[in-house]
Amino acid sequence: MADNAKGSGDAHGAVSERIRERIKRSRRRFHANDNIADFIEPGELDQLTDEVALKMQGVLESLVIDTSSDHNTQDTARRVAKMYLNEVFRGRYAAPPPLTEFPNVEGLNELMIVGPVTVRSACSHHFCPIMGQLWIGIMPNQHSNLIGLSKYARLADWIMSRPQIQEEAITQLADILMDRVKPDGLAVVMSADHFCMHWRGVKDTGSKMKNSVMRGSFLKDAALRREFLSLISLES
Repeated sequence: MADNAKGSGDAHGAVSERIRERIKRSRRRFHANDNIADFIEPGELDQLTDEVALKMQGVLESLVIDTSSDHNTQDTARRVAKMYLNEVFRGRYAAPPPLTEFPNVEGLNELMIVGPVTVRSACSHHFCPIMGQLWIGIMPNQHSNLIGLSKYARLADWIMSRPQIQEEAITQLADILMDRVKPDGLAVVMSADHFCMHWRGVKDTGSKMKNSVMRGSFLKDAALRREFLSLISLES
């Protein structure tokens, strides 16, 4: 594994450095919850997996875990690297899911609610799981682009599959939906368990975090906002 990881950088240095330099030249952000797929060239994700596995092996060694004789952890470094890049944090490295859009031919202008959508993420402070559900409310207009029901879940998963904090995650989701659907109003509500509270720190297993983002008519029309919150049974 070490030889492969070293080879993955070739004469131009570690693959992570090459990707980082491309991002910096473009003057783009690469925070934990940003997508950087545009800056990864074909084949580099496999090289990055090798590099992360090598560095994760160093973490295990610094934790004084004997991976050479402990059969349970002999392949842990590579498993963790693959998990981060291909699953848990895939939303950083993968292009956005394709969204099939339909014109609002019938001129629908009534409240639409999608949810609950199950979401899984990890907090960017401790990389502990965030597990919960979210609801999306849409007030379309005649110019809105309607998208397939499953696409809401795919888009939410793409956003959540990054190191996140809940407040920023649903704001990112709201921004994309406003841009793609172009509704008169949009509401996103999320309720989640945070294992950085359950598993460490105060170890409070009963607390959830609930928050919302309201845009357009949901922000201006209190009656509409109450209807939405009532229908999803998450009244404040």
